[in-house]
Amino acid sequence: MTDRLRLLCFSYAGGNAQTYVRWRRPLGEGVEVRPMQLPGHGERIGERPEHRWDALLDDVRTRLATLVDRPIALFGHSLGALLAFESARMLVAEHGVQPVRLLVSGHRAPQLPMREEVLHHLPDTEFLAKLSERSRTLRALTDPGFRKLLLPILRADFTASETYAFTPGPRLTCPVTALGGEEDRDAELAELAGWHQHTTGGFELLTFPGDHFFVDDAWETVVAAVGDRLRPRTGAAGAGRPRG
Repeated sequence: MTDRLRLLCFSYAGGNAQTYVRWRRPLGEGVEVRPMQLPGHGERIGERPEHRWDALLDDVRTRLATLVDRPIALFGHSLGALLAFESARMLVAEHGVQPVRLLVSGHRAPQLPMREEVLHHLPDTEFLAKLSERSRTLRALTDPGFRKLLLPILRADFTASETYAFTPGPRLTCPVTALGGEEDRDAELAELAGWHQHTTGGFELLTFPGDHFFVDDAWETVVAAVGDRLRPRTGAAGAGRPRG
């Protein structure tokens, strides 16, 4: 199927992009789900995690060059939303490929200033303590050895996220869908709405019950909403709650 759509999926800080593999069955054969794993994560655990944006984008750039033979859509949550956005801009600028759709989840529009407390420079103990206040997964992770293993990955991801600097550029022409949790304090709905500034091709905001990790807690509802946008005639209508 030469025109089979590729969906490039980017995870949140500390996440494993292989979790998107479970999206393959509900999205069906018409969509090739391609997890975009970052260095040091998942099956790339033996590589050094990257904390600099230019290094992260270079890593993604190398892989994008092999993926432009089919139509492409992009999905990313939190840190992954920024990576999906910058990857969409690289596709246009470097390959002349306009994505079919950009789906950004759980992150305020990139032109908005950072407002949360900066963590990446903190000493290890304090850094992990602060993250534990935010992350249910890290709170449940009490094994010291595993925490030590995750520390450089988390620190690299948060450094990248907290040092991201938006650079103005041409707007995309593809539709953009922003997804948000109704109780997400890291990305409030008004901040998600700011993504509309980055496209001329139509914008919508979908909301889901839950906090910042609605993308995991309600993943089946999220993937139904994604499928509805990628194949609107056959997808699960009504998934998510449109806003705006």
